[in-house]
Amino acid sequence: MSRALSALPTRADTPATFLSAHPPSWNGLLEALPEPTALLDGDGIVHYVNGLLTALTDYTPGELIGQDVVILMPERLRERLLRTRRERPRHAVAAIWNDEDLTIQRRDGQEIPVEVTRSPLALEEGSWVVVAIRDVSTQRANEQARADTELRFRVAFENNMAPMTFADANDRIIAVNDAMCQMVGFSREELLGCDSTPFTYPDDVGITESTHQRLISGEVEQVRYVKRYLRKDGGVIEVEVSRSPARDADGKILYFVFSERDITEERALAAQLKHQALHDPLTGLANRAFFEERLAQAHGRVIRHGGIGAVLLIDLDDFKGVNDSFGHFLGDHLLTAIAHRLQIATRSADTLCRFGGDEFLYLAEGLVSPKEAEVLAERLVSVIAEPYNIAGFQIEQHASIGIVIWDATCTSFSETIQNVDAALYEAKRNFRGHHVIFTPTMHQAAVSRFSLAQELRQTFNAGDLAMHYQPIANLTSKEVVGFEALMRWNHPDRGWVSPEDFIPLAEQSDLILELGSFALRESIREASKWASRTRLLRPYVTVNLSAHQFLDPGLVPMIKMLLGESALPPEYLILEITESVALIDIDETMKVLDQLGILGVGVALDDFGTGFSSLSYLAKLSPRIIKIDQSFVRPLDNSDRNDTLLETIISLGQRLDMTMLAEGIETEAQFRRLRRLGCELGQGYLFSPAVPSDQVEAMVTRGFST
Repeated sequence: MSRALSALPTRADTPATFLSAHPPSWNGLLEALPEPTALLDGDGIVHYVNGLLTALTDYTPGELIGQDVVILMPERLRERLLRTRRERPRHAVAAIWNDEDLTIQRRDGQEIPVEVTRSPLALEEGSWVVVAIRDVSTQRANEQARADTELRFRVAFENNMAPMTFADANDRIIAVNDAMCQMVGFSREELLGCDSTPFTYPDDVGITESTHQRLISGEVEQVRYVKRYLRKDGGVIEVEVSRSPARDADGKILYFVFSERDITEERALAAQLKHQALHDPLTGLANRAFFEERLAQAHGRVIRHGGIGAVLLIDLDDFKGVNDSFGHFLGDHLLTAIAHRLQIATRSADTLCRFGGDEFLYLAEGLVSPKEAEVLAERLVSVIAEPYNIAGFQIEQHASIGIVIWDATCTSFSETIQNVDAALYEAKRNFRGHHVIFTPTMHQAAVSRFSLAQELRQTFNAGDLAMHYQPIANLTSKEVVGFEALMRWNHPDRGWVSPEDFIPLAEQSDLILELGSFALRESIREASKWASRTRLLRPYVTVNLSAHQFLDPGLVPMIKMLLGESALPPEYLILEITESVALIDIDETMKVLDQLGILGVGVALDDFGTGFSSLSYLAKLSPRIIKIDQSFVRPLDNSDRNDTLLETIISLGQRLDMTMLAEGIETEAQFRRLRRLGCELGQGYLFSPAVPSDQVEAMVTRGFST
């Protein structure tokens, strides 16, 4: 026996002596009881135990009989219990089996929760107590499990941050958590006993009810749906609801569990992201993806109902000049203003999108004839052309439009976009500010241009482009005073490709800057050699500049560097710009001209007479040379009126102290007329086409004998 057991009080009688003094019938009586049982005397000493008790405690009868019943108490309580017994000797047994610790300790030290029943028994020998002990560990475990389950439920339901509701078989709310109350703005008392109608948006009443019927009928086991709730404060929210039934063992529905999620912000964000994915962030117009979707829908309607539609590609003329002159910030404001005008001018049933950069696509539906598309294009061109006042600047902007007419036979939307781009190219090539309707021949022309553009890049990279020089003659002395540098491309299959064909292709990309740099570098290098080759007269060289090149900030520093490297005196370099290039941004143009003037480089105004600017700009630009356009030199019809106009142009230049140079002289009659009117310089096939650099010396020495 352990030291703890040996320390417990015992009766003086040995177990054998005690048993011999009492009838053996007690053993049979105790063994017949259904619970583990012990017989105690008034002092708490064990006299009898049945087999169930020894099995429960793992003690043998001999280890229990004669021992103080405290032996069955947990060791941590024994000293306190013995002290209580000493203080209350008349209640020795009651002091042990109290309501605080209904626990016994097995022989191996394991504690077992029990229920104890004490029954007093009065015999001749004295007062006895029959103690029945029942193991309730399983019961207590089950109770703890239920308590844990209830706790988890409270955490999962009552304290859950997700709104949750329980509803009975009639869809009446029987339980609701705080999160649900907060979401709809109603108190728990206002919700209990009601269905979802009080907090359902009126148009969505019936959604929950229909899911109830589907669950009751067994059509589905659980459902998920979205509906709108009307909060108590009047706010409307969108909610995703997950609903499933709780069933008993027989499959009968006991109640329904609702788990809900406020998706208002999520839906708003999704709508915003969808809008951003289908709309241009700058102008708010539809983008290309949305446009193609609407084009497909429109095509389906035409297949079903007939009719025709049109796609218009709107391109802003010389918009790069706006960005270069005023900056991209103002350019963006101009694009937004144009988009707003187009939205007002177009039909709400049609689709307007920003195609990219300075291009807009317009889908017109329900047309009766192509003429309607042309009328629409004219209106859009007119609307865009009205002046803009942006950030204190007065800006005029024009546009060109390509048009594709389509019907039910259209099957390729990408082809439609390609075709309208081809039509736009023709509109800009012929005369900007107008529109052109696509024809099949334009497609082949577009393919040819694309192929030519690719070959141009390859040719330039291979170093196979060359500069030729067309002589400029003094019409009085017939001496060669200068040369216009002209780029030439000898294609292996196409032969000589006209600059009128490949320069516009280069202007559609940054290749035009590379070609312009090449032309300046080659022309300045060649002109620097002419002084040693031409002993009588040193000719100057003129080089054409595109709008991109003239407005390029690197132009003046590059010219300064090239002049320094070649030692060409700056007065022998003339830069040619057209009137339209000069007037893109007159202030920026004047800055560039001032910088060139400081270098000593002259400027020639090309194609004079074909623009629409005020003559006041002519004096402001003050070019060294004015080149009279060939349309005045060789008009379609000879008349006194044409002579008067040409004479006026020449006289104007002379009065402004500017040298007049006539282009496109092809006949002796044209030459004589120009010389008679006092024009100083001229060039054209009458004198010579452009020639390679190795023929320049002979031409200067020889002069002309017209």
